[in-house]
Amino acid sequence: MPDAINAHGAPKTYPLRHLDCANCAAKIEARLQKELDSNATISFATGTLSIDPTKVEAAQRVIDAIEPGVVIELSNRPQETASAAGLGSGSIHSHQHSVKLWPLAIAGLLFVSGLIFKSELTNMAGGWAEYIVFVTAYLLVGNGVLRAAMRNALQGQFFDENFLMTIATLGAFAIGNLPEAVGVMLFYYVGELLQDIAVSRSRGSIQALLDIRPDTANLKTATGITEVSPNQVSIGDVILVRPGERIPLDGEVTDGESFVDTSALTGESVPQRVVPGKAVLAGMVNNSGLLQIRVTKTYSETSLARILELVEHAANRKAPTEQFITKFARYYTPSVVIGAALVAFLPPLFIPGAALRDWVHRALVLLVISCPCALVISIPLGYFGGIGGASRRGILVKGANYLEALADIDTVVFDKTGTLTEGIFEVQDIIPAPGFTPETVLHLAAQAEVHSAHPIALSILQASSIQNGLAQEGQFQEIAGKGVRAKVGDADILVGNVSLLQSQDITFTPPADYGITMVHVAYNNEYAGSIAIADRIKPGAAATLHDLWHLGVEKTVMLTGDASATAHRVGGDLAIDAIHAELLPDEKVAHVEALLEEKRQGKGKLAFVGDGINDAPVLTRADVGIAMGGLGSDAAIEAADVVIMEDRLDKVSEAITIARYTRRIIIENILLAFAVKALFIGLGVLGVATLWEAVFADVGVALLAVFNSTRALRFQLAPKPICTCPTRPYPQQAKVF
Repeated sequence: MPDAINAHGAPKTYPLRHLDCANCAAKIEARLQKELDSNATISFATGTLSIDPTKVEAAQRVIDAIEPGVVIELSNRPQETASAAGLGSGSIHSHQHSVKLWPLAIAGLLFVSGLIFKSELTNMAGGWAEYIVFVTAYLLVGNGVLRAAMRNALQGQFFDENFLMTIATLGAFAIGNLPEAVGVMLFYYVGELLQDIAVSRSRGSIQALLDIRPDTANLKTATGITEVSPNQVSIGDVILVRPGERIPLDGEVTDGESFVDTSALTGESVPQRVVPGKAVLAGMVNNSGLLQIRVTKTYSETSLARILELVEHAANRKAPTEQFITKFARYYTPSVVIGAALVAFLPPLFIPGAALRDWVHRALVLLVISCPCALVISIPLGYFGGIGGASRRGILVKGANYLEALADIDTVVFDKTGTLTEGIFEVQDIIPAPGFTPETVLHLAAQAEVHSAHPIALSILQASSIQNGLAQEGQFQEIAGKGVRAKVGDADILVGNVSLLQSQDITFTPPADYGITMVHVAYNNEYAGSIAIADRIKPGAAATLHDLWHLGVEKTVMLTGDASATAHRVGGDLAIDAIHAELLPDEKVAHVEALLEEKRQGKGKLAFVGDGINDAPVLTRADVGIAMGGLGSDAAIEAADVVIMEDRLDKVSEAITIARYTRRIIIENILLAFAVKALFIGLGVLGVATLWEAVFADVGVALLAVFNSTRALRFQLAPKPICTCPTRPYPQQAKVF
């Protein structure tokens, strides 16, 4: 997809070919940040580099000095970007793997032959035959490691996996363990190849998730239907989408009816019916009828393009855990190398009878096990898997840092209208005055509001069953902040709040509102009755609050500009812990800042859930801003850290669940890597572990970490069991401010 460049010199994302080593990616990133661009980032999960476009050539020179095989792909064509980035498991990677197999096959044959005929080779040509066989096998699989070690050593980089493997295997040669030296390099080569394949498949599964880009669009022209690239279609053009095809661009249906599958964008499995006049988005799949669509956005501006850009670039925002492990690896490897040197030379000096050869062999085991790849590789893949798994369920997380913050949420702040409530007003009750009927009161109110577009007016009109019989002629006046006055024939109708009727000297006792909006009606200067109108609470709101409580969220808060009584009614029904009503936008920000100040003493995070349009300042101020119903909303996508594509409040608790599931996987990877390395360091020092076992364990842990990380991508929400536990206790009265 096209890369977004907001201004000259702004970061742009480029695919990196042949980036197969997580530790190498970390080293390249550190060097680029130090020498060229402090904002440069490398995502190993997607195999991409984000950097100032003006520094690409210099970046390639830096990369060549560290890892000459890694190449920055300069193609800007959308369909090439994914494959160039190495996200798929297609022909490029298949070719790379096949190229690596022939040296392995020959080296393996020589290695096995050397083991079988070892005694014969030892007695042949003065023992040189054995060296020729094993050294040849060693060079076939180890020449890349040797070259990289020499190149890095000349640059003063002694603590990388290439240098460690070189010292360990050459040390084995030096003490006469020829088969062991070759076996270690052979196993390392096999492990690197398997790890490369595993990473490629992991990226391929991520790419399969993102590969909802339509390849072509059926453009309607004067001469017929032409198949073109979506990038060639302009706003206002008409396209045809046949049954089974993916909609390539955002637009409006002008002809045809169908059901469309929106699961790729929202995670919702139930198809939606579309008819002429209905908006559709790129990425939806047309299930049945032929659709004719007028395009409303170019491809680069479609919701699909923006979603894919967010998901693909989310890995550039690294989580604190990922940053810590990268820094830790810089100190961990040198520490183990120093420890290996001490193990090799101190015991022979101080322990009577200790053989130098034996302790050097033990030190070589430590060098092999010190490679930090298992730690460095698993964390970015784990986070990106979590981001991908969330996006499959209609939850867009803009970065690994936000995914990690979601896992620590213990305070959730909600907007009311459009978030906890549907933003749709409904007539709840009609209280007529003596001499009037409920039908008469509703009819009078509807007649006065017939030309109004106010949400309250629309709810009255919707409740009235005789809208078509309302007079359209007359005098209609909206009185700001009070209501409406209408003169229709001989009728003088007032509809509004208490102050409107009192301003006309109409005396009455208004009924209690109980937190519901009351609209009062007068007819020819006589009080006729009142209409109770309320915003509907979303059906899943109470269940979501209950789920959050069970997830360990300690505090829920409502911030709203609505009246205090109305806010109290909604908050009380949902058991909100604290309610702040009648707030202006800047006052909402002030309340969030006060809550954040309170939380500085603790470790938890604060999330704000809003509609993403009117709440942009609060969304950006919270630790995690969550926008509801962001499908097709540019404002929501821009303002929030997490965008829920459907207007479903239960996705908030689901996002927290996914974040915690992802963190659990990452913790498993870290603990597994540390445990195995600690075990083999101990076994190596005791002389129990050999070089073969050490390299097998190191590579094996890396592979297990990669496969474990992909579990996050396949996250499925477990069905909720029937809960027999006590429900959350509802407060006697929520705190109202």
